[in-house]
Amino acid sequence: MCSHFGHAFVNKIGIIAKYHHHDAKPLVEQLVAWLGQHQKEVFLDIDTAALVGMKSGYQKPKLPPLVDLMIVLGGDGTLLSVARLIENRDVPILGVNLGGLGFLTEVTLDEIFLTLEKIFKAEYTPDTRLMLRAQVFRQGERVVASSCLNDTVISKGVLARMIRMEVSINDQFVTSLRGDGLILATPTGSTAYSLSAGGPIINPMVEALVFTPICPHTLAHRPIVIPSSATIQVAIKSREDGAMVTFDGQVGFTLRPDDVIEVKASEHKITLIRAPQKNYYEILREKLKWGAG
Repeated sequence: MCSHFGHAFVNKIGIIAKYHHHDAKPLVEQLVAWLGQHQKEVFLDIDTAALVGMKSGYQKPKLPPLVDLMIVLGGDGTLLSVARLIENRDVPILGVNLGGLGFLTEVTLDEIFLTLEKIFKAEYTPDTRLMLRAQVFRQGERVVASSCLNDTVISKGVLARMIRMEVSINDQFVTSLRGDGLILATPTGSTAYSLSAGGPIINPMVEALVFTPICPHTLAHRPIVIPSSATIQVAIKSREDGAMVTFDGQVGFTLRPDDVIEVKASEHKITLIRAPQKNYYEILREKLKWGAG
């Protein structure tokens, strides 16, 4: 259980915290002091620096290039935003759970310092995760693009009416779909919205994408697992405005009739640091309450 990120390579450590969480401030202060005792250089994003009253700090876009390791204190939502921030940087992420379910932020508050000690000794397992690259084209021109760790979701918006879509994979027509929407997810995102919509659980080691309809009008429309090399195109055929596309549930964009959403695996991946004492199936059992009476 080791990584190419050895002790000598983990000297500069970034911290991004969910700043409005009640545990964040004391934990950041404790972490900064502890890392200083271990001769590590610490960088905080501007919100985290303000949280603990430090005058120095770096704007978020400048933080990733400066560090060898990113510590994220929060829930899965906080980690998702950081993953998009550092998509094209070879910086591993340690997620510490201050939130609720915590599929991605699997290290608990009690485990953080033991885990960091193991990281400094290179006694941990890097967990490489697939990311998506989504783009929206309007009359042939790209109008928005985003990376996603979990999913790209096309939804009907605020009105309770179905949207109509035409789906193609690698330029091969797949289906016309009417329903509440469509989820295009990574294996990481297979345990998020896609799972709630009836999609399969996919081990993150599997190189695949998940196509999960949301409340389809035709019940024969079922989730599909497709190769990660595939390019998915979804054309909006509804004549009404109001449909939305969202990236990791955090960034949204309003769609118009005939917009085309293109989704494929990103050329970049991110590396999460798995808690040394846990494995993927243990986390599934814990989070999904498998075997609970």
